[in-house]
Amino acid sequence: MAKLEKIEEIRHSLAHLLAAAVLKKFPKAKLGIGPVIENGFYYDFKLPRPLTEADLKELEHTMRALVMEKLPFSGKKITPVAAKKLFKDQPFKLDLIKELQKEKKPLTIYKTGDVFIDLCRGGHVKNTSEITTDSFKLTSIAGAYWRGNEKNPQLQRIYGLAFETKKELDDYLVLMEEAKKRDHRKLGKELKLFTIVDEVGPGLPLFYPKGAILRRLVENFIIEAQEKRGYVPIWIPHVTKGELYKISGHLDKYDAMYPPMKLKNEADYYLKPMNCPHFMMLYKSDPHSYRELPIRMTCTTTNYRYEKSGELSGLTRVRSLTQDDCHVFATADQIEGEINLMLDMIDETYRAFGFKNFWVRISTHDPKNKEKYIGDPKIWKESEAILEKLITKRGWKNEVVPGEAAFYGPKLDFMAKDVLGREWQLSTIQLDMNLPKRFELEYADEKGGKSRPIVIHRAILGSTERFLGILIEHYGGDFPVWLSPLQARIIPIADRHREYAEKIMEELKNKSIRVDIASTGETLGKNIREGELEKIPYLLVVGDKEIEAKSVNVRERHKKETSTVPIEEFMEKVKKENEEKK
Repeated sequence: MAKLEKIEEIRHSLAHLLAAAVLKKFPKAKLGIGPVIENGFYYDFKLPRPLTEADLKELEHTMRALVMEKLPFSGKKITPVAAKKLFKDQPFKLDLIKELQKEKKPLTIYKTGDVFIDLCRGGHVKNTSEITTDSFKLTSIAGAYWRGNEKNPQLQRIYGLAFETKKELDDYLVLMEEAKKRDHRKLGKELKLFTIVDEVGPGLPLFYPKGAILRRLVENFIIEAQEKRGYVPIWIPHVTKGELYKISGHLDKYDAMYPPMKLKNEADYYLKPMNCPHFMMLYKSDPHSYRELPIRMTCTTTNYRYEKSGELSGLTRVRSLTQDDCHVFATADQIEGEINLMLDMIDETYRAFGFKNFWVRISTHDPKNKEKYIGDPKIWKESEAILEKLITKRGWKNEVVPGEAAFYGPKLDFMAKDVLGREWQLSTIQLDMNLPKRFELEYADEKGGKSRPIVIHRAILGSTERFLGILIEHYGGDFPVWLSPLQARIIPIADRHREYAEKIMEELKNKSIRVDIASTGETLGKNIREGELEKIPYLLVVGDKEIEAKSVNVRERHKKETSTVPIEEFMEKVKKENEEKK
C-alpha cells in the first residue's frame, strides 16, 4: 500500500475514534461528518455545551485507550430503511442518507469494534493496533455550520493531527509553532501592514502606508514584466448591469456574487466578482483583424465576492480581492506561443519572490458532471490536450485533476511551496473557447471572412491580497531589501545630529531608497530595538564621528557587527540589492 493511502486510512480511523470518545463523554451528541484533511482529520458535533481545552485532553486520552484495545474496523452495505432506523436519533446522518438516496449512491456503515458505528464510505485500518498511540494529537476547536450554510445549525468542529510516527508529529508541531510566529495576521498588525475593522466589514482589509508600499512593489513587478512583453493596460469599472453576467453565465453558475443593487427605473447592478466579461465587451467594441492578434489586455483591479464569513482569514481569504488580470485574444495557432510567454513570466516571478518549488495542476472538467460546465465537450477535450502538451513539453512536474476546471474552460493552477513546505495555489492560466462564442467575438481572418478568437485568461499573483499574505509568512516579515517597504532608518544619536540625518535622508530618497528618521526624544538603544522589531533591513546610526567622516554606521538586520562606511558606498550596496529581483 502506498504511504499516502496508509496515512489517510489512519487519519480516517482516528476521526471515528474521536466520535466514539465524544459519544462516551456526551451520549446525546449529534454527529456531523469526520473527513480526512491535510495532516490530520476533523469531526463536527452538536453538543450540549461549548468544549474546552480540558475536554480536548480528556477526549485524546480516551482515544489512546481505544487504540490500545486493538479494535477491528469492518464495513458493510446497508439499505436506506435500515440506515434510517440505525441513525434515527442522528438528524445530520439522516440528512446525509436522504441526499445519498436521492443521488442513488450506495450506503455503507463501518463499525469500530463494538464501540462505534458510522455512516461512511470506508478507507480504514484493519485494526487500531496499526495506529501508534503517540503519533496523533487533538489541536483545536472551531465553529462550523452544517453543510457550510449559515442558515443551518452551528456545530463544534474538533481538529486533530495524525502521522505514522511520533517523530513526524513532533516535527510538524515544531513547524506549526514557526507558522504561528509567521502568521501574516499577527505580523500584519505588528509591522503595521494592514488591518481589518468591524466598521468596514469582514474580509475587507485596510492597508497602512507600509502595506500599501508593499502591495505597490508587488503589483509594479508584474506590471513591468507584462509591459516589456507587449501587454497593454485597460481600466474597467467595479459595478455593472446584471445583463453582462447573464451573457457570461455567471448569474446562473457563480454562487459568490453580492445581491443586486435595486435602482429606481433602472436595471439591476452588481459589484463585479469577475473581470472577464468586461474584457470581452471592450474587445467587442471595436472591429479586429487577424493582423492585430494577439491582443494582450491587462488590468490590476479589485473584485468583490460574497465569501462566507466563517471562511474569511486575514488576507488569504477576503471579500475584496485585487487581481493582476489578463486576457489574451488570439488565433488558434497562437495559443502555444502565448501560453509559453505566460509560463516564462510565472517562472521569473516565482524566482524573484523566492518560491523555488512548484508544480502544475492541470484542472480539467468532470465528464460525469456535465451540467457544471458550458460549451461543446469536443472543445473541452481539445483545450485540455493543449494545456497538458505545453506543460509536459516544458518538463514541469504536473498532475491532471478532473473536476477542478472553471465552468467555461480548463486551466493550469500553479502550486508553490513556501519556506515551511506549505503548499499554496498562486498563478492560474485558463484556456477559454466558450465565452468568445457567448459574447459573439470575431475578427476578420486572412480569407476575408469572420473567425472567432480564442481567449486565454491569466493571473500571476492570483490576488494581490492573498499573495501578500503568503509572502509575509514566507519571509516572516523579513523581506529582501528590494521588497522591504522601508529599506533603511536613520537614527541620530542626539538632537544636534538630526540636521545631518535629514541631509542623508534626502540623498537616499534621491536614489529611490525608502528611508525615514527615527523618533527624537528616545534613547539610541530604544530606537535600535524598535527598528529591529520592525524588521528594517538597515539601521544607520549617525553622530559626531559620522558627520566628520561623511559616513553612516550601518547596523544590518540580524547581524551583531556594525560597519562605518561612506554614504555613497551604502547607496551602491542598496542599489545592487534592489536589482536582486531581476
